[in-house]
Amino acid sequence: MDAVARTVGVVPAETLLAHDGLGFLRGIIDGRLPVPPMADTLGFRLIAVDKGRAVFEGLPQARHYNPIGVVHGGLAMTLLDSALGCAVHSTLDRGETYTTLEIKVNLVRPITKDTGPVRAEGRIIHRGRSVGTSEGDIKDAGGKLYAHATTTCMIFPAKS
Repeated sequence: MDAVARTVGVVPAETLLAHDGLGFLRGIIDGRLPVPPMADTLGFRLIAVDKGRAVFEGLPQARHYNPIGVVHGGLAMTLLDSALGCAVHSTLDRGETYTTLEIKVNLVRPITKDTGPVRAEGRIIHRGRSVGTSEGDIKDAGGKLYAHATTTCMIFPAKS
């Protein structure tokens, strides 16, 4: 993961709505728009986005541990919520927005500080007028699966 200094913050609603989803997310990657505070807090970043696909990368560390000595499942869930939500976000037209309605996560093996970098990839399944669904997974550099998920998002059409 690179050490490029980036601005952290939340853009005003007008800035968000002035971009289509793909353009907005590409603006975060290239540094024109700030990194969301949650990504900064947990130490992960958006590394790739195409229409209907988003990839985040994070490095699990001891600071992510729960009391039983493994990375808290919340890190995996947050990575997946970000990747799946951004897969939907990447399909939005200018002026549209969305929110997650539900997410189902399956944690299939523990993540530790020794796992190394992990990637969460979200892929669109369906994009309708008011609902989008996506699926995704978290894998390590060798392709080993750690978690997988599906989500449903509510899409709010642009106001005419």
